[in-house]
Amino acid sequence: MAVVSWKEILLLSGLVVGCYWNSLSCGFVFDDVSAILDNKDLRPSTPIHNLFLNDFWGTPMAEERSHKSYRPLTVLTFRLNYLFSELSAASYHLLNVILHAVVCVLFLRVCRLFLDKTSSLVAALLFAVHPIHTEAVTGVVGRAELLSSIFLLAAFLAYTKSTGPDHSIVWPPIALTVVLVAAATLCKEQGITVVGVCCVYEIFIAQGFTLPMLVDTIWQVLQGKDGFPYAVLQTLLKLIVLVISTLLLVIIRVQVIQSQLPVFTRFDNPAAVSTTPTRQLTFNYLLPVNAWLLLNPSELCCDWTMGTIPLVESLVDLRNLATLVFYIFLGLLAYHSLRYRHGSAKTVIMALSLIVLPFIPASNLFFPVGFVVAERVLYVPSMGFCVLVAHGFKMISHKGQLKKISWLMIGLLLTTYTVKTFHRNWDWESEYTLFTSALKVNKNNAKLWNNVGHALENQNNYAKALRYFLQATRVQPDDIGAHMNVGRTYKNLNKSKEAEEAYLVAKSLMPQVIPGKKYATRVAPNHLNVYINLANLIRANDSRLEEADQLYRQAISMRPDFKQAYISRGELLLKMNKLTEARDAYLRALELDRTNADLWYNLAIVYIEMKDPSEALKNFNHALELNPRHKLALFNSALLMQESGEPKFWPEANRRFLTYVEEEPDDANGYFNLGMLAMDANENAAAERWMRKAIGLQAGFRSALFNLALLYSQSKREVDALPVLDELLHHHPEHIKGLILKGDILMNHKKDTRGAKACFERILRMDPTNVQGKHNLCVVYFEERDLPRAERCLEETLDLAPNEEYVRRHLSIVRSKMAAMSAAGRPLSSEGTEEEVGDEKNERKSSTESVRGVGVDQSKSLDNSQSDKRTKGKSTKDIKDIEKKRAAALKRLEEIERILSGD
Repeated sequence: MAVVSWKEILLLSGLVVGCYWNSLSCGFVFDDVSAILDNKDLRPSTPIHNLFLNDFWGTPMAEERSHKSYRPLTVLTFRLNYLFSELSAASYHLLNVILHAVVCVLFLRVCRLFLDKTSSLVAALLFAVHPIHTEAVTGVVGRAELLSSIFLLAAFLAYTKSTGPDHSIVWPPIALTVVLVAAATLCKEQGITVVGVCCVYEIFIAQGFTLPMLVDTIWQVLQGKDGFPYAVLQTLLKLIVLVISTLLLVIIRVQVIQSQLPVFTRFDNPAAVSTTPTRQLTFNYLLPVNAWLLLNPSELCCDWTMGTIPLVESLVDLRNLATLVFYIFLGLLAYHSLRYRHGSAKTVIMALSLIVLPFIPASNLFFPVGFVVAERVLYVPSMGFCVLVAHGFKMISHKGQLKKISWLMIGLLLTTYTVKTFHRNWDWESEYTLFTSALKVNKNNAKLWNNVGHALENQNNYAKALRYFLQATRVQPDDIGAHMNVGRTYKNLNKSKEAEEAYLVAKSLMPQVIPGKKYATRVAPNHLNVYINLANLIRANDSRLEEADQLYRQAISMRPDFKQAYISRGELLLKMNKLTEARDAYLRALELDRTNADLWYNLAIVYIEMKDPSEALKNFNHALELNPRHKLALFNSALLMQESGEPKFWPEANRRFLTYVEEEPDDANGYFNLGMLAMDANENAAAERWMRKAIGLQAGFRSALFNLALLYSQSKREVDALPVLDELLHHHPEHIKGLILKGDILMNHKKDTRGAKACFERILRMDPTNVQGKHNLCVVYFEERDLPRAERCLEETLDLAPNEEYVRRHLSIVRSKMAAMSAAGRPLSSEGTEEEVGDEKNERKSSTESVRGVGVDQSKSLDNSQSDKRTKGKSTKDIKDIEKKRAAALKRLEEIERILSGD
């Protein structure tokens, strides 16, 4: 048995790299988005055991919407990619190319069992460059095929060593085979089919049976003429071990998928829901379609669902001839390989086993799958095809006159395949290039029109995307998803009326209510989003909130486990101020998914609205236990701790704000709140640093500028406060408290009564009823020794605030002063004054305070409008601040009275 040389390994590897090096510039497209970009199982924050609980796309296997594709070892390699390069697509594509090269080398090693050195190399070279493999190699999710093939070939090679020189059973290779079969199955389901290939090898190659011999042996045993030969008993024992192992794997697999098959719609696989004989005729016709793709991979398409291949609805359909020819050809090959014992027959039977057995799970003949044709599932069957081609080349090249022609044809075929593969890789560069290339092959697939629309939508080219979505509705008028896409795009174009009409069309296509029927088995989960999207659209109108709630409830009635409906309904109920019902909606959603940090966060927001900060904090903490870097939970829980007025919470609040700014280093609000915490703790240097950071990130940050100026004022750094106040008033000229603070500093510390007067007059131009500004202006008049004007000013102030005793007292003092001056004839002399400045320390961010809603894996496909919510009640800290301000105000009033009454 010839081994594979280093030269052959280098040749195959070099050819693979030459064909696929341009795939490194491709991004994540099509199914890669769900399997890589949206799959939380790749993230280090997700426990690694989740890989063995969820499907290939990160959906828990127990959920009905799961595709039941259990491939934890493949996802593990994605996670390793993420560990080294996060979401750098080039590293994912590079590993796929390497794995394809490994498969090619292993395949060459397998070919050496049935073909000579030259023919086996030809088969491996054909396999390396065959264009049908671009989906499996260039599409990142095709790694499931690559990994499964590696273990599949390794398992087969291990099994070929299970017979000793004396024809005895060697058990270690069999044990290794079972382990490798399990590994292949954990990469992709079709890996288990290698057991069938091993059985074919054992019976027809290792034991040398032909079909007539096998039938004769069984007949003789059944008649009792002879017992089982020893060699046959050994073969049976080995096969029994393999079969029992396979059954155990199948049982485990059934348990893992919760004994449920995934739910597919008629759009995924139209023939699967068709009646007899359409279903059988179509599924059998798909076999020659796949065979033709192997023979002539000139027109490749990434998606063959929906109307790509019209149903074969009649026996007189000419396409049935293709099915008949395919079965005749396959039957002749099988007859040839099973009837004779020579080397050619053995090669053909192994080639057929590699073609047929791995394709059975994807054939639709025994159970429906979620696609019509998928090029990636031909990865392993193409091995058998390449063996047949190489075997045919061997037979022709041995004939002298055809030798040169056969080599010329193989060379031409290899060149053509290489060029086609290299060119095809560019189609996978982006979703737009992939789906537009598919539309060149097939214009009857609404899904392709939809996908081009999605690609344009991701580029914010909504007008052009709309044209593709509308074309999808024309190609497939009953495609619910296409009408939903139209509605969403109209909404993005701010055409609410047209959006609602499109959603209503989609809703009309949903199944009608049938009592006693279980909707979950008949309705695709994604299609139920039409209720969510329509409700999210109409709830923008406050007069239609009840109508939106009815839609949410209708979705829940059709699918009680529809988590997104509970989430959206909870959001709506919060908007309607039905807090108890909102809480119950989120609690129901948590019963369905307690591992969703966003749900715990949403529930915390409800408790804030219910004025229950302790429960809110508990739920924020639950969210952070599940996702320690949940940005909104970090920020709002820290804010809640800060506003509690409890100093014991401040260190943890500070830690959470620091974690938040690590996640959002460009959000000025995080630094502002760190500054507020530092001010509360009298850490002025830190407070100044954080405030400066916030202002640097957000020019004109109102609250940060005012509180920095206030910090300088309280720290006896009034001169430093003035340029900050000037910047504040440049961006916010209407900021009354800033004007009051500036006027106070100008009058008391700069002795600039003219500047102070301008500040207070500016306040009164904006708000003539502002008592504080009016009173301070009166004091300025007093400072200017204009006692009559000061008197009139205080009288006007008293009219504005007749219950303010200090204004009445000051008016009395001015009048007394005027009377004394009139009697004594002395000139007026007084000193500066100051007035209380309101504290804005309770100003907080508004734009990102608290956004109610779900993460990107759940709202991407919905029209979710979010609203801001925060608690508005006064905290203990607020009350303490008010008391401090009152004390300061009384102290200042006493000083003003001293000034006004002084000589």
